[in-house]
Amino acid sequence: VAEMERELVKERTIAGLAAARAKGGTGGGRKAAMTPDKIDTARKLLAAGDKPTKIAKLLQVGLSTFYRHCPASAGLPD
Repeated sequence: VAEMERELVKERTIAGLAAARAKGGTGGGRKAAMTPDKIDTARKLLAAGDKPTKIAKLLQVGLSTFYRHCPASAGLPD
């Protein structure tokens, strides 16, 4: 019984992902926190001398997310 239920869940998941792709989506996953615009803004603010913690808070992303997208700032003090 559990195997049959698992197979049904699998089929529904595949069908849902296919439907999302047909509507133009990616077919799963979450939205990216750092859009290209946010990355550009972050790099400009960093070049202007703002601290990484301030930039992350301004862009409403976590500090680790900020560092992932702006690795050159990893050596800077917070």
